[in-house]
Amino acid sequence: MLNQAKFTPKGSHPFHTRFQPKNAAKRAFDITGAAIGLALLSPLFVFVAWRIKRDSPGPVFYRGRRAALGGGEFRILKFRTMYEDKRSYAGPKVTGDGDPRITPVGRWLRDTKLNELPQLWNVLKGEMSFVGPRPEDPDIVAEWPEDVRNEILSMRPGITSPASVLYRNEEKMLQNDRVMETYLQTIAPNKQRLDQLYVRHHSLWLDLDVLMWTLFVLIPQVRNYQPPESMLYRGPVTRLTQRYLNWFVIDLLVSFLAFGTAGAIWRTMGPLNVGRARSLGLAFGFALLFSLIGALLGTNRIDWARANAADVFDLVPAIAIAALVVLGVNRGLGIFPGGLILLAASLAAFGFVAARYRIRLVTGFFSRVLRARKGVQAARERVLIVGGGQAGQFAIWLLNSGRTADLFHSVGIVDDDLYKQGARIRGVDVIGQSKDIPALVKEKDVGIIVFAIHNISTAEKRSLLDICRQTQAQVVILPDFLESIEMAHTLNDEGKMDTPNASRMARASGNLPVEQVNAWLREIEHLADTKDTKTLQAYIKALRVEIENKA
Repeated sequence: MLNQAKFTPKGSHPFHTRFQPKNAAKRAFDITGAAIGLALLSPLFVFVAWRIKRDSPGPVFYRGRRAALGGGEFRILKFRTMYEDKRSYAGPKVTGDGDPRITPVGRWLRDTKLNELPQLWNVLKGEMSFVGPRPEDPDIVAEWPEDVRNEILSMRPGITSPASVLYRNEEKMLQNDRVMETYLQTIAPNKQRLDQLYVRHHSLWLDLDVLMWTLFVLIPQVRNYQPPESMLYRGPVTRLTQRYLNWFVIDLLVSFLAFGTAGAIWRTMGPLNVGRARSLGLAFGFALLFSLIGALLGTNRIDWARANAADVFDLVPAIAIAALVVLGVNRGLGIFPGGLILLAASLAAFGFVAARYRIRLVTGFFSRVLRARKGVQAARERVLIVGGGQAGQFAIWLLNSGRTADLFHSVGIVDDDLYKQGARIRGVDVIGQSKDIPALVKEKDVGIIVFAIHNISTAEKRSLLDICRQTQAQVVILPDFLESIEMAHTLNDEGKMDTPNASRMARASGNLPVEQVNAWLREIEHLADTKDTKTLQAYIKALRVEIENKA
């Protein structure tokens, strides 16, 4: 049974949203859209009201209890679709397919979703929004988990939502006698999940996507189409904006700045009278060409916040083609000096790259500032990395990524390769060799040693680990992920090692001296007794590599 839990008063809700510019923009859109919609649809409202009154006795509108923003309740406004009698009020709070309480006109209104249009008045009053979590009956909401309820009620409920699009045929899914139970157990939890996703990722562009999908699925010819869930949260409007329009605006500003700077430089060498309008037109044309060519070549699909250094070369063809086209057009018109266009294109190319890698450039700058501030470094755990190879570089990346960047500070790398001494690898200095580890731990106040060397013999690895364990620092052995990948590559479809590798290892193990095998077994027993599972795993992996190398 549904309980009658009370809601917190509006404004005291723990998720009650503070003023934000995007919330103000959303509210302004709601007020404008609702006012225009009510004015334009008033003749339709009169027609629907006339049909309802002719169909069955009772009021034109239905006013139902719904959970409001921040808790509390409001009365949702809909066209009445049920008979006005006790049976309608005594039945389940959700309707299933073929519900006898629904009138003939009410069935038509529900199928076309016209019964929802009066909610424009709720939007105008501020009780609802065009897009938001679909308002639910307070008695049902009272049964939700508290964290889910708080999150969903942190936004105004909406006329439509991603969940409304996916469950627009909800009544047809509820066809048995246990309508309420089926709804609460199968449909409601997924709608809650979809509403939570909307609350977390809502934006103006997402709202436009949801409105577009809502109108699209109401078309009779495509009513049975079920859009993928991912397309609801990153639909055509969002993708067009994030991948194309946003970057075009940025590239346009970069082009204006580049061509303006090039013109200023050119004027220091002689007169330049081409007119501001022509200069702006040239910059606009260059940015437009660059964006169009980039879209055709797929550069807009790159997530530049996570791009690697090699992705910058994907910009080169678009920049070169745009520059050549502008040069060709200008040659025919003879307006600008060719050298000025080449200079502006070069400056624009630098700006395009800087704009796309701006996050990395900014974080790199602040990383250097933080390295220079000893007070900030002291607040983080100091880490010494043993090994400057691929595993060591992977350790650096792990320590500098995400929330671990605020917890750890890499004081340096230790590596016995003489060519690496004094070098900087992935932003971390090589500060010594293995023999220097004890002194470096004391000097740098190291709390953790990350052991990241795997391409050495077992004896060398044991010797290095002994040096590390003589210090007061905690030793962490980084798993040899490269070896794991290589080993996985050698497995066949049945999960067994490929015959060539297996035979090589078998031959190698058969040719090994008995003393060597016994020494390995003793070391494994010793590590097993100490219960140092990480070291034991690393040792076994090293044995596997050594046996394979002897094959």
